[in-house]
Amino acid sequence: MHKLLAATYKELLLLTRDLGGLAVLFLMPLLLVVTVTLIQDSTFKTLEPVKIPLLVVDNDQGTVSQNIQHNLNSAAMFEVVPSPNEKAAQKLVQQGTFQLAIVIPENLSESLAQRVNGNVDRILSRFADGESADSLQKNVLPPKEIRLYFDPATQQAFKTSVRTNIDQMVAKLESEAVYRAFQEQLTENPSDALFDTDHFITFTEASPDGEQQMAVPNATQHNIPAWTLFAIFFIILPLGTNMVNEKNQGTFVRLRTQPVPYSIVLAGKALVFIAVAMVQFALMLLVGMYLFPLLNLSPLEIKGKLPLLFLVAFFAGLAAVGLGILVGTIARTQEQSAPFAATFVVILAAIGGVWVPVFAMPGFMQTLSKVSPMNWGLNAFYDVFLRNVGIAQLLPEIGALSLFFIITTLIALLYNAKKNAI
Repeated sequence: MHKLLAATYKELLLLTRDLGGLAVLFLMPLLLVVTVTLIQDSTFKTLEPVKIPLLVVDNDQGTVSQNIQHNLNSAAMFEVVPSPNEKAAQKLVQQGTFQLAIVIPENLSESLAQRVNGNVDRILSRFADGESADSLQKNVLPPKEIRLYFDPATQQAFKTSVRTNIDQMVAKLESEAVYRAFQEQLTENPSDALFDTDHFITFTEASPDGEQQMAVPNATQHNIPAWTLFAIFFIILPLGTNMVNEKNQGTFVRLRTQPVPYSIVLAGKALVFIAVAMVQFALMLLVGMYLFPLLNLSPLEIKGKLPLLFLVAFFAGLAAVGLGILVGTIARTQEQSAPFAATFVVILAAIGGVWVPVFAMPGFMQTLSKVSPMNWGLNAFYDVFLRNVGIAQLLPEIGALSLFFIITTLIALLYNAKKNAI
């Protein structure tokens, strides 16, 4: 224990004597997370719901077409723009001026009323005394077709979404027309509400944990864990550099003359830099809780989550320390360790989902992201922040981070033993 404390004290002295390195470790991540969050949050706040201009050619001029246009205007995604005729609408869509045009056929309201009334008369005739449904001739009306014109560059997913929405809208109008026709036939006062036309089956979005409102991650909930992980893994740069400097300055040779195993030396480094990771994480939490509200950003909510958050940060720091030890053991010069460490951290962040969400990546990159320890830590943080999981659900991620630390440290020990073997 005395040897471990001495090794830890040595690393602490090395770290505190480098004020520039301390500034990089603690201040730069804070400035980074504040800047990135401000940029993203301001961008999201300035974005207003954008409605897609929709050309409408109304050849019906009836109640059905009026209802269709009213429903389209009421939708969050469309802004109805009248068009004089179908050819003009086709030309504007073909040129890419508009993404979509809808052509409502002539006599749609009249034809729908005739069809519905005819069907209602045939049904009610079965209940009339001495009258058969066959005695009423069917009204053979040609089907009406609402034509949609899409910009050739429009994606198929958008086309499918629009067609589905319009199909639902038309089906609702047809069902309302049927109810209205029955009501006119069965009641003396058409204003009497004989049928309840409100939707009986509805859909609502709910959280899997039982909350009515689904928790939506904001800029704060994404950036605090993401850039905390980036800062934690960035400690491989000073850790690797310190180890290389010890070898180049002869400090490591003098350590080998002491009856201290290399594992104890590494343990001292690990304790100091894990403590650094914990301080980094605590500072990030304080910034999210107290500084962000002063900057009109969403505050970080950590009520009841603090123990699990620090648990994830501890194992993330453990993985970062293992990687730093491996880099410092293998590298021979500072020119080797510093550029490699900085570049490798950026690569791990890029494929781990710190910058671009994993679901937005191509299939190959989504598979590749699973090898990044930053992705394991980020998923664990998301589990705590957004999914309200317990420690049992965190075991796969923290287990992977622990295994990463063990493997990298064992490789460093074996490499050092082989290199210094006589």
